[in-house]
Amino acid sequence: MKEPDSSVRAPRRLPPLLALRAFEAAAAHGSFLRAAHELSVTPSAISHQVRALEDTLGQPLFRRLTRQLALTPAGARLFEDLRQGFDALEAGVERLRRPAATQAVTLSTNTAFAARWVIPRMAAFRAACPGIELRLHASDTVVDLARGEADIAVRLGSGRWPGLAARALMPERYAPLCSPMLGLARVEDLARHRLIHCDWQPQAHAPALWPRWFEEAGLAPPRGRSAKQAAPAAPTAQEAELSFSDETHAILAALGGHGVALLSLTLAAEELRSGALVQLFGPALDTGRYFLATASGREDEPAVRAVWDWIVSQAG
Repeated sequence: MKEPDSSVRAPRRLPPLLALRAFEAAAAHGSFLRAAHELSVTPSAISHQVRALEDTLGQPLFRRLTRQLALTPAGARLFEDLRQGFDALEAGVERLRRPAATQAVTLSTNTAFAARWVIPRMAAFRAACPGIELRLHASDTVVDLARGEADIAVRLGSGRWPGLAARALMPERYAPLCSPMLGLARVEDLARHRLIHCDWQPQAHAPALWPRWFEEAGLAPPRGRSAKQAAPAAPTAQEAELSFSDETHAILAALGGHGVALLSLTLAAEELRSGALVQLFGPALDTGRYFLATASGREDEPAVRAVWDWIVSQAG
């Protein structure tokens, strides 16, 4: 008796997996030799597999230059598709290797957001998600979610990241904050106090820097201390400025009364509520929005969804 058509699946029309792996490795490295090292085979084996793949597809994938490989337009398209596919396969296999009972979810975010926003909420997370172990990856280096380097990430930016599902959490704005003990009342008072700076990553979308703040405020940056405060041998305001690579340290410096810092209104929210820091005059700089992101297709995994929903509730 003939089987119902709905139960019959047509075979996939794919070239051999070994050939696809050889091509993807060679394209990633731009070299048959380095691809051979990755796959623990000989360079001639890589070359043979790539040539067989080109014959199967009926078109060249590389231009073979002296000591270098260059992708053809067809090769570049195939490489991008294979890279995403192999990344998804690798991430899926890695998830299966994890003990099912642990229900561990790795959340990646920058160091300041981890210290100032996530860690103070850990008790609330444990109460809301008692069966999930939240592993916090705090780094200013962006991780590859498609390859499973983390399960979820909180990122500041545009939210337009290929291969990722993203949801807007909250806007981020920066403004001059300081301890009320400094007694700043007018913008002219900035010339009498240190300006505290924070480093920003080169890829930052709209960094909150003092030159930008003075420009948006329509003011000229102060060039020195007032004559009343500074003796001839005293350092100028610019020489007295402080700079930190971690925004958490800049917040601590502002709390200690060491100057005025451009700080995140999100990350310094508790100090603003308590009055330990005050927001001064002038504009607040828009630096984008925080987004929650995960690899496309993972947002409905039970553990990932539980952490995702909890972060959304806290941001709301």
